[in-house]
Amino acid sequence: MAARVGVWHRLPVMVQFMLCVGVLATAVHAQPVRGVTTTALAPPIAGAPSRPENEALGVDEALAGTDGSFAAWLAGFRTAELAKGVAPAVLDVVLGGLRYSPRVVEFDRAQPNSAARPTTFASYAERHIDGVLIARGRALHAALESDLTHDEATTGVPGAVVLGIWGMESSYGAVTGGFDVPRSLATLAFDGRRRDLFTSELAAVVAIVARGIARDRLTGSWAGAMGQAQFLPSTYLAFARDGDGDGRADIWTSRPDIALSIATKLAADGWRAGTGWGVEVMVPAELDRSRVRNLVAPTKCARVFEKHSRWLSVAEWRALGLTTAAPDGTTEPWPADTTLATLVEPDGAGGRAFLTFGNYRALLGYNCSNLYALSVGLLSDALR
Repeated sequence: MAARVGVWHRLPVMVQFMLCVGVLATAVHAQPVRGVTTTALAPPIAGAPSRPENEALGVDEALAGTDGSFAAWLAGFRTAELAKGVAPAVLDVVLGGLRYSPRVVEFDRAQPNSAARPTTFASYAERHIDGVLIARGRALHAALESDLTHDEATTGVPGAVVLGIWGMESSYGAVTGGFDVPRSLATLAFDGRRRDLFTSELAAVVAIVARGIARDRLTGSWAGAMGQAQFLPSTYLAFARDGDGDGRADIWTSRPDIALSIATKLAADGWRAGTGWGVEVMVPAELDRSRVRNLVAPTKCARVFEKHSRWLSVAEWRALGLTTAAPDGTTEPWPADTTLATLVEPDGAGGRAFLTFGNYRALLGYNCSNLYALSVGLLSDALR
């Protein structure tokens, strides 16, 4: 049997030459640019994938761009940014040495089809909320009590709700992702499935670096969500806030900044002080759900809002026989009778049921999923 020949030695000589030139070009582009903060990419953080995207490229990944199409797309993006007045040095920092990532595309195309493979709320909540997460959330609540109180006075969002989001998004910073965000976004934009979205997010990354955020900060999920708040770059530009007074909005390491940024986004998404997100209820077996079916077709997140009834007042729901009840058998106080609420039964009739208020829509603004938003609500209740 002939000896097995390595991948490199099976490549044509010209391709070997092109790859060597690419490595040298990457090294040149990676040199520091005067006036722009740059450092080497950080090692993968806790909870990151086993092969982080910021490690050296393998030959197979480098070969993915040998036809020049990805490089041509990057050149076109650079030209468009220069036309908007972006400094060339900033673009050198963001785009220098970027390579197409087949692995990111694999993640994007492997997303589960929720219609074909439904997940029950019971299994989702069991996977995402446990005693360890609650204990860590309570400890963080105590440590940040002054900041959270100040943020609630400013935004109207209770600290427990902020921590509910924080815990669900990154387990309070334990799992934030180890992918190089500019590389991921450039790959997804080039791939084309959601080109406009990811091109605009890559442009937002350029704006973030222009603000002085170090290039090595820009790690996150394969889809571009960054830091402990898991903000997309455009969300960072809109809602990231400086909570500790150091002049920077740091959603990666500054706890006061993370808390205020999350609260700011929730307030912008419609959270209003004075009412919670919802309450768990017991639904009488004889309830005729056709009487409360929502007759208005949703214009966004259709699959999510198809699970919602029409809006009724709390007084009307009580008249239909609903009672408040937590899983441990205790009862929760009703809000005011005039409060409007929709009935959400994530697993259908006979499963757990919730009356959700207007503030629940603010939680959906962070991630339009009933499973996610209900879990945020329950986690926040446990942290009050």
